[in-house]
Amino acid sequence: MNLADCYRLLGLRTGASYEEIKASYRRLARQYHPDVNPGQQAEEKFIQITEAYKYLLGVVQPPEGTTSQSPSRSSTPPPPPAKVRVTRKPPPVEINRDLSQTDRQLKQGSYEQLQEFLKTQRFPRAIALVEGLAQRMPNDQEVRQWQAITYQRFGHYLAMTNQAEKARVYLKKALRTDPHNKALWYEVDRDFRRIEEIL
Repeated sequence: MNLADCYRLLGLRTGASYEEIKASYRRLARQYHPDVNPGQQAEEKFIQITEAYKYLLGVVQPPEGTTSQSPSRSSTPPPPPAKVRVTRKPPPVEINRDLSQTDRQLKQGSYEQLQEFLKTQRFPRAIALVEGLAQRMPNDQEVRQWQAITYQRFGHYLAMTNQAEKARVYLKKALRTDPHNKALWYEVDRDFRRIEEIL
């Protein structure tokens, strides 16, 4: 990555000021941060702009009187930074004291696997996983929420792919599974409107 590429990645003209570099990076980092914008493309873009930003901070000097933690200017630019890998640790699942240690581990592992299935749109596998978990832990409210969310996500996918009848089935299942979840009701309502637009 050369200097011109760094400026281009941050959407700046060559020779932009230290403050312009920082402002542009903050704006782009918020836009492409993996927590805000999940997906492989956004993650790769976030890594690229972070590398470009770090490289430019090693080259462009801050204005007089500004304290900066970036390296001081030298006659040769620093080498490009090593590839940065952004990883997000899945949040811990709620601890149900009634569950055995084995069931707790199963629940945590199933949650991580469920997230992967939903992210890659492998809905039949996600449904099989969460239904099996719900059978094993029928009184676990959190598992019931996961099950409802999985049904809703599949229903949403079906609605977006013009499979209205099948979408209705899964959206209704979602509401029956977790009837007191207001956020879920909102999402399901939106999906039903989408289905009405199709028909």
